[in-house]
Parts: sequence; structure tokens; C-alpha cells
Amino acid sequence: MATRRTRASQADESNGQQPAFVPPPGRQPLAARMRPRTLDEVVGHERLIGERGTLRRALEGGHLGSLLFWGPPGSGKTSLARVLADASGARLVTISAVMSGVAEVRALVAESRDRLALTGQPTILFIDEIHRFNKAQQDALLPHVEDGTVTLAGATTENPYFEVNSALLSRLRVYRLEALTDDEVAEVVRRALADPDRGLAGTLGPVGGVALSGEPFEHLVGLSAGDARQALNVLEGAVSIADSEGIRDTNGRVSPRLEDVEAAAQQRVLAYDRAGDGHYDTVSAFIKSVRGNDPDAAVYWLAAMIAAGEDPRFIARRLIILASEDIGLADPRALEVAVAAAQALDWVGLPEAQYALAEATVMLAVTTKSNAVGQAYFAAMADVLAKGSLAVPAHLRSSGAGRRTYIYPHDFEGDDVDQQYLPDALVGRRYYFPGSQGAEIKIGERMERLAGNRHEPRRRKTPAAGQPRTDPMAAGSEGMRRRRESLRELADEQRNDAAE
Repeated sequence: MATRRTRASQADESNGQQPAFVPPPGRQPLAARMRPRTLDEVVGHERLIGERGTLRRALEGGHLGSLLFWGPPGSGKTSLARVLADASGARLVTISAVMSGVAEVRALVAESRDRLALTGQPTILFIDEIHRFNKAQQDALLPHVEDGTVTLAGATTENPYFEVNSALLSRLRVYRLEALTDDEVAEVVRRALADPDRGLAGTLGPVGGVALSGEPFEHLVGLSAGDARQALNVLEGAVSIADSEGIRDTNGRVSPRLEDVEAAAQQRVLAYDRAGDGHYDTVSAFIKSVRGNDPDAAVYWLAAMIAAGEDPRFIARRLIILASEDIGLADPRALEVAVAAAQALDWVGLPEAQYALAEATVMLAVTTKSNAVGQAYFAAMADVLAKGSLAVPAHLRSSGAGRRTYIYPHDFEGDDVDQQYLPDALVGRRYYFPGSQGAEIKIGERMERLAGNRHEPRRRKTPAAGQPRTDPMAAGSEGMRRRRESLRELADEQRNDAAE
């Protein structure tokens, strides 16, 4: 990571230390050269660094404490840390959690303690990708952050409430950085085009300068997806391509075409990480689009997941869950379609299984919805957790004298009879209330009809002529007993034959 000469590096020189190597401007990428030098140069994040922003006020009041920047790539986490250190007169030390360990952190802390004691200059320790530190590494920071030896500035693209040790997190102020808007990215690009000292308008750019407007400009801004670094990298690549081919406007300025921007970008970078927040955000959007009856959004998020390399089996599992959780008995076919899509994926794989996943996604998005089954189940679970596993009524047990009082519903007209099935302590409790959509309308009507008929005298069925009167449970038990005896006899015969 390129760094510029700051007051911290000047202090290093005054103390006889060599400053960190900084490549000459001509060797630095455009994105590194265009890093903001003051708060006023930072684009976006008005609520943090605007006139009444929390970070600006903390800096002006001299109360800049340890903090953590959480946001997507290219949103300005590292730049903000550098600007804050420079504005506060602190020495900035930057390390990456990917490359550093406890030993390096301890050495930096010891150096910071000595510097604070000798010169009074505080140190801001900036740790990029801090979520990559394990628990022991994060614990090693705790006492030094707490006693003020260093001011910790962490940066992460992952949710810190899941990835950062809670003990360390309690000592930090978390600032959420959102991806830049298209207008903000456009401002960053325009600055790079117009800056004569660090950008493309002076000696560091091509002779004659650069002109970029219209469709190429809009395409570059759009494909950056709020990532300022990505936008500047693509801009630099597109300018290099156009310059090498002599593409210039009437004023002699290098003028990248739409195809130059596309060539520099190669393809639109998908803001998606299968192991990070991008993954969970996209999946969440997919689920909520299906639940919200929006097939267009649902297939878009499906395509985004597939294009980004998401495991298609994960998507199939989410469809099965959606069919049960959000549709249920309003359309019983939903679960069949979701399971069929998962089976199709196993049989044919990608790319052909995209049709099946898309079919299931659209079907689940457009069909009627109900969460009544899930509501019923978790209401029952709440009673189980609150009251424990209650005793089974005697007539429902599989053994004991009480089971003889069980009434077999199929012996009665309507295949139903008024009988207690819930535990004694829950008699009368209802969990399942059919919704007013799809098949649950008929389910609700049938439940009302059954409830009304149970108040009438029970009427036994009249067996059809010649229909045998059997006890299916007794017959089934006897059939299984005889099967076991037959298998035992066959095994005995096989053993005797083998012995002979």
C-alpha cells in the first residue's frame, strides 16, 4: 500500500529514523496518488465528516478515540484513517492483519509507548482487514487500546459484530461507511481528470490531458458499484489503452471510448463475497423478493448469485426453505417444485439447471403466500419449552388399559370424531389458523365444517356389502410379527445349509 509523506514521517526523520519507502509519484497508481489529504477532500460520508459530522467534531474537540471503519471496498476506510492521523498530528502506523502477527503488534506498541514518553506524539495504529486477526491476536491489543498507548483504527469489510472479539469491540467506536453513490464516484473521477499535480491533467498524465464524458464516463461510474478505487483503476487502464492507440479528440486530449472502458474493466465486478456480508445481503434480498411477490427482483438476485459463483445447492436449499416458511399450505405445490429443482440440479448440474432454479424462483415468487404453518409450529414449540413435554392422554398411548378407549375416526361418517388429542393442560389450545390465500381457504372451510359437525351425535359408517370388519392396527401388528418369524426361519435354514 503506497503511503505519502506525512507529519508522522517527518517526525521519524527528526528522530533519526528512516521514513517508510514511498514510491515516486510516477510509479504510484492513480488511486494511490488521488487519496484525499484533508477531510475537505474526502468524498461522501457527510454524516461523519460533514460540518456537523461526528468524526469532524471529535477531531476538533481533541477526543479522537479508537475506532473501527466498517464498509465495502473502495468506500474510503484507509483514506479516512490517514486523513484523521494527519489532522490530529499523530504518527500513523499501518499494518495488514493478513500479513502481521502478535509479535509485530507488540513491537509496534512498544515503539509507540517509547515515542509517546519521549516526544509526546501519539500513534494511530491502523489495522486493515482486522477481522482476519484471530481471538488471541485481538486480545493482545486490548490493554494497549484501553490504556491509550495507541489509538486503534481498524478497517473491515465484514460485520464486526460477528467477526471482531466482543471485548475489543467494546473499546472501539464503530463507524459504518456506505458505498459511494454514483454522483460521488463521478466527482472522484472528475477530480482525477482535472488535477494537474496528482491526476491526469499534468505531467503524470498523458501529453495533452484526458477527456472523458458521455457514455464512456457514465459506464465507468456505473460499473464501479460505489468503489472509488475501482473507478480510478479502470480510468487509468482505459486511458492507457486509448493513448497507446492514439485515440484523441479535436483538442488533442486522450479520449477513451466505451470499448476502452470495457476492456480496462474486463467485466463488471460483482460486489459479492461468498463468505462475507455481500453474500448474506444478496441472499437476504433474494429471499425477501420471493416473499414479497416480486418475480423480477427475485430472478435478478438469483442471476447475481449464480454469476458470482454461489454454490447452486445453497440456492436450492433456500428455495426449499422458502416454500415451507413463506408459502406453506397456501400452495402445497411450492415445496414439490422447490424439491424438484434441487433434484434437477443434482441430475443435470449447471448451466442447464439454471432453468430449473429460475422456474422454481418465479413460481415461488408469484404464488400465494402463507406463514400459518410456521406460526403454528413455533407457537407449539413455545408451549413445549414453557411447559415441558406433557403427558400423553391415556387413550392415545400405544400401551396400557386406557388405549382401549381410543375411538377410530374412520369408523364414523366424515372420518372424524370428537376426541381429545392435546395434553390435558392444553385442551382447547389452537396453533394453526389457516390463511386467506390459495389452498388454505379450503383448509379453513373444512376445519370449520369439522368443528361444527363434532357437536352433532356421532354416526357410525354402514359397511358396504361384503366389506370385512377389521382392526387395521391389530392386523398390521400381527402381519409384522409373522414377517419377523418368517425371516427368522429363513435365516435358520440358511445357517443349517451352510453348516452342512
